[in-house]
Amino acid sequence: MRANLLDVMRQPFIETARAKGLSRLAVVIKHAVPNALHPLVMHQGVILPYMVSGELEVALVLSIPTIGPLMFDSLNQQDVFVTSTILLILSAVLVIGNFLADLALALLDPRIRVAA
Repeated sequence: MRANLLDVMRQPFIETARAKGLSRLAVVIKHAVPNALHPLVMHQGVILPYMVSGELEVALVLSIPTIGPLMFDSLNQQDVFVTSTILLILSAVLVIGNFLADLALALLDPRIRVAA
């Protein structure tokens, strides 16, 4: 986020906003932050399935019955049906995460239009 914000702060539209007389805080909050959040929001949409299944280590250490150990056990037992079901669920979570990220970007940036 910091690197994106620093890149956006060097853009010409930021200099224009400063030249119009806006304070540095107003320029950062109104112009720079929404543009710097794009990669972060999209990354969160893509990483959502990994957040759901990526808790494998914690679940194994704490003996919590979650989807991570279930996937691990089904792979060890070569249970094709459970493994494919979990992969289908994680694929659906990926699509939903991308959809939510796109909606968040549409709310965040007025230049992104949602087609009617």
